[in-house]
Amino acid sequence: MNIFRLTGDLSHLAAIVILLLKIWKTRSCAGISGKSQLLFALVFTTRYLDLFTSFISLYNTSMKLIYIACSYATVYLIYMKFKATYDGNHDTFRVEFLVVPVGGLSFLVNHDFSPLEILWTFSIYLESVAILPQLFMISKTGEAETITTHYLFFLGLYRALYLVNWIWRFYFEGFFDLIAVVAGVVQTILYCDFFYLYITKGTSGCLLPALFLQPCVFRSSPAQHAPNLALAHKAKLVSGKHFNDCQIKFWVFSFFLCSFIVFL
Repeated sequence: MNIFRLTGDLSHLAAIVILLLKIWKTRSCAGISGKSQLLFALVFTTRYLDLFTSFISLYNTSMKLIYIACSYATVYLIYMKFKATYDGNHDTFRVEFLVVPVGGLSFLVNHDFSPLEILWTFSIYLESVAILPQLFMISKTGEAETITTHYLFFLGLYRALYLVNWIWRFYFEGFFDLIAVVAGVVQTILYCDFFYLYITKGTSGCLLPALFLQPCVFRSSPAQHAPNLALAHKAKLVSGKHFNDCQIKFWVFSFFLCSFIVFL
């Protein structure tokens, strides 16, 4: 395993952990697209069915189980435990426009016409567009919480690192998977606009026109956007439970440091 794949996996895991901690600590899933999380749960379920047929390594198996467990835990928190805070009115992306074409494409373009291979291909194609409901939700509301932007940043970083991993493997191992590479490029392109917004404006709350996203504001406190004093007071109580940037950076840095110590 090369360093790019390892850091990519850790970035992916960091994104999932940030999202789960955000929902649990704030007791709210406001600003999170439940449809994107359902798609990611479907991605991991269809991709890792080989858990029942093959064993590659303890690391590989552990990461697969963690991804599956965390994805369903996130779905449970959004649609069950904190359902009252779920903003379904803005999470309106038509996911059937993603699932149906992806399903058809996985039957037509795959490495081998077998059930497991078709499902694996389906998961690769679906992952490349699974974030669209979340980006659409941000575009529709015109704002995103700081923690949500951190989550999206690490998801995009994971995919960008995997592109470098494929380049590394092509030059040093002679390995090349056209399906995974093309899907990865598509997914990375979807994140490029968000990367620009994240890096140039960060969490300063400034507005910026974007290619895929409409002008939006990154916010860390819902109190600033409450329509009246009563809601503002309630929002302040909620915002008191939010992470601040220093806490996020500390935990992410600690997570990566500990992971490198364990794996290296």
